[in-house]
Amino acid sequence: MNAVVFFLSTISAAVFFGCEQKVPVDPQRDWDATTEQYASVDEKTSDTYYKPYAGFVGDPMPFFDPVSKNFKVLYLQEYRPNMAGTYHPFWGVQTSDAANYTALGEVLPTGSRAEQDAALGTGCAVYNEQDKLYYIFYTANRDQPKTGEDAQIVMMATSPDFKTWTKDPLFRLRGMEYAYSSSDFRDPQVWQGEDGLWHMVVATRVGGKGNLAEFTSPDLKAWTHQGVFMSMMWDRFYECPDVFKMGDWWYLVYSEMHSAIRRVQYFKGRTLDELKACTAGDAGLWPDSHEGFLDSRAFYAGKTASDGTDRYIWGWCPTREGNDNTKTNSGSEPQWAGSLVAHRLIQHEDGTLTLGKIDGIDKKYNTAKTVKLMAQSDEGVTVEGSNYTLEANSYALFNRLGYHNHISMTVTTATATDKFGISLVRGTDSEKYYTLIVNPEGASKRKINFEEEGSAGKGFIEAIDGYMFDTPADNTYKIDIFTDNSVLVLYINDNVCYTNRIYGIQHNCWSVNSYNGTIKVTDMKVTNY
Repeated sequence: MNAVVFFLSTISAAVFFGCEQKVPVDPQRDWDATTEQYASVDEKTSDTYYKPYAGFVGDPMPFFDPVSKNFKVLYLQEYRPNMAGTYHPFWGVQTSDAANYTALGEVLPTGSRAEQDAALGTGCAVYNEQDKLYYIFYTANRDQPKTGEDAQIVMMATSPDFKTWTKDPLFRLRGMEYAYSSSDFRDPQVWQGEDGLWHMVVATRVGGKGNLAEFTSPDLKAWTHQGVFMSMMWDRFYECPDVFKMGDWWYLVYSEMHSAIRRVQYFKGRTLDELKACTAGDAGLWPDSHEGFLDSRAFYAGKTASDGTDRYIWGWCPTREGNDNTKTNSGSEPQWAGSLVAHRLIQHEDGTLTLGKIDGIDKKYNTAKTVKLMAQSDEGVTVEGSNYTLEANSYALFNRLGYHNHISMTVTTATATDKFGISLVRGTDSEKYYTLIVNPEGASKRKINFEEEGSAGKGFIEAIDGYMFDTPADNTYKIDIFTDNSVLVLYINDNVCYTNRIYGIQHNCWSVNSYNGTIKVTDMKVTNY
């Protein structure tokens, strides 16, 4: 071999072996036999908990289209960064089952930076059978309003086909004309009342105190002020209000923007007057034992729509700064916008509401996955076929999950105060992993807590725990967990709903843990699509 050939051969070998050493180990090469933690990432889009390829979903505005017989869900399209001064055009999706979505793209654009609707805010859509037109009522935000100008008003657009929209240049509903705030006059919600009139509520303030103003109209064009529909308690402000009747009950669903709360809540009444009395004089007539909370802080701006059979609620699940599962922005606004999450409203005999799984989503996760026990604590785990008994301070670790998972199981505790949890993003080498803990809050109550466990974990994470719920009388918990990329929703017994964003679920193992007492785990299944 001459010197030139030897030199080229040496270089080729160095490049080959150098490249080979830099190729990352493919965790799927020995997928079912490994348990080490893997740094996974989300897909660019999500189609169950919808996220567009570009940007994020903010403030959903759903309605059932009686013409096409499907749900249209408008939302504020969030870019990062947004255009200066003009932002949040209405984009949309449509769905027949709240599980599979078709993108509609941009539905309603913003105005120019000099116009009143330079930026759009939350509103609603309805269809008027009388004139065969669709209507969008929306918040119009002026860019840098001057003294005497409205920061926010309500504007309107119409369409014959839900495709081509025309903004009404003359329609202006201004809060200051009725002694309401000119800077908080937003989030209009319209419904057709039992009196045959169209009703609108607008979130606003009077003398600094939050109120819902009411207007009525026979034709959706000329509106008459009817005064305050409902006051807001204390220093609270109810964003994205939604008024509807379900069965024999009237409801107000709203998003409480106070930094200490930041959740979707509801009030109920057998009549509209009874509903309004819930907050009159700061009465605080809560609808249930947990102040009407419907979910965690990771579900916001929830509004509902019904096809006459089922009523669903859509909200957004926030992203986390730096994809850090512990960045929950305790005491302030979470990172704004994210993925579109839907739940089914469950109405109980006493009129109380909870959120439950959606049949369409349940059916979508239809490919069974083999569940394998990969590791377990040194003591405390008994395996009987596909059933597990876990004693105090024990865990059972199962094989890796995919991008879209449905984990279901039944957990039965020996006593009302036994503590258990389900961990995700967990490997046998994990210094940090993330746990949904079904925590006893005394002998008769439970609450879902979120913890970063492991030797380097922070423990309890503020601002992402659930709400209080009654401990089941039989100590039995039917658990369903759905994940789509980093969005996770947990349901228990059709009585508890908990949404969170947890990065790294896909391609990693998960576990069931017992912290004290004894739990039995049965009917464990994992399906995906």
